[in-house]
Amino acid sequence: MFETIQFSSLGEFFEMGGYAFNVWSVYMLFILFFFINLYFPLLKKKQIIREQKRRLVVSKESTIEISET
Repeated sequence: MFETIQFSSLGEFFEMGGYAFNVWSVYMLFILFFFINLYFPLLKKKQIIREQKRRLVVSKESTIEISET
């Protein structure tokens, strides 16, 4: 497996045969989109749960007020 590695040094690996900007920018975009697709749904889930808890509290308060009258 290691016989097929074509880079003789770590610097040459990072240069990617002169295509470093293209290769590494694609990797960074992938990582960026990957984390965005993980983060925003989790953020939305927390927001939905928070809103549902708030609605439950408001509903309980209004039920208590109605039963007192």
